[in-house]
Amino acid sequence: MAHEPRTARLVILGSGAAGLTAALYAARAELKPIVIAGVPAGGQLLITTDVENYPGFPEGIQGPTLIEKMRQQAERFGAEFIDDNATRVDFSHRPFRIETGSRGAFLADAVIVATGANARWLGLDSEKRLMAKGISACATCDGFFFKGHEIAVVGGGDTAMEEALFLTTFASHVTVIHRRDALRASSIMAARARANPKISFIFDSEVVEVLGHERVEGLRIRNVKDGSTRDLMVRGLFVAIGHVPSTEVFRGALDLDHEGYVRVREHTKTSVVGVFAAGDVQDRHYRQAVTAAGSGCMAAIDAERWLAVQPAKPVPTPPAR
Repeated sequence: MAHEPRTARLVILGSGAAGLTAALYAARAELKPIVIAGVPAGGQLLITTDVENYPGFPEGIQGPTLIEKMRQQAERFGAEFIDDNATRVDFSHRPFRIETGSRGAFLADAVIVATGANARWLGLDSEKRLMAKGISACATCDGFFFKGHEIAVVGGGDTAMEEALFLTTFASHVTVIHRRDALRASSIMAARARANPKISFIFDSEVVEVLGHERVEGLRIRNVKDGSTRDLMVRGLFVAIGHVPSTEVFRGALDLDHEGYVRVREHTKTSVVGVFAAGDVQDRHYRQAVTAAGSGCMAAIDAERWLAVQPAKPVPTPPAR
C-alpha cells in the first residue's frame, strides 16, 4: 500500500556543505525543513581528507568529520534528514512534489536544490584505491599539501591550465598530460601555461595506471598513437577533466545550462518561483566548501523570506472511493 505524501514548508535536496548550511538556517528560522540527503550523503567532502581552508578549524579537519558536525548542528535545531535519493520531481505547481526511492513522496511549499556536482575521474581501479592519497580534483583545496613535490595534471582545457598554474605556487614541477596533440584551452590560458618554466607537457597520452601502494608514487602513461608506455614519477595527480552537476532528475523541471548546471537569477532563485539553488549544482567557478556553505545560507534566507509572504497551498484531497 502506497504511503500518503508527507508535507513540509521546505524540502532541501542534498547534504553537502550547501544543503547542510541551508538546513541549519532554515531550522533556526523554524521552517522545520526536511532534507533528502542522498545516498551516499555528504557530498564531495566525504572523499576529502584534510580540510585546512575551512574557517574555524586552525588545525584542519577531516572532510567526513566536518560534514558530520554540520549535520549534527542542523539536527540540533530541528532539521529532519531522510537518507534516500530524489528520483522524480514535479515543480509544475505548488505544493511541489518530490519522490524518493524508498521513503515515499514529499510535498513542499518551497524547495532548495543543493545536490552538488561530481568531478569526472579517469575510471581506473588504481585511481579509486589511491583517492585522497595523492589524487585530487581541486588544486585550491589540496595544492598546499604538495609543497616541493613534482605533480601531474590531466586535462587540456582552461580548468586544467588554471590548476597547473596555481599548483606551480607549491610544486617543484607540474607536468600536464593531455590525450590530444593540442590544448583545448583558450589561447591566453594556453600561452600562460606554456610560458611558465615550471610547467611541461606530455601530449597524445593518457594515464593508464596510478603507481603506489599507500600513496601516489608515479603514473604509467600510454601514448595513444603508438601504444608505447612510460612511467612518470610524481607525488600527486590532479584530474581536471571537468565536473558533472547532479541535475539529471531536474531536466525538464528547471532551466539548466548546456552543461547541466542550474541557472540562477537574483541570488539563488531558479526558473521556478519557490525553488532555490545553492552550492556546486549552480556554481561552475569556485567549487569550494566555504562558498557552497555561503550560498546555502543565502538560499535558506531567500526561501524563508519568500515563504513569509506566501500562503501555504492546501494539500490536494484524494478523491473518495
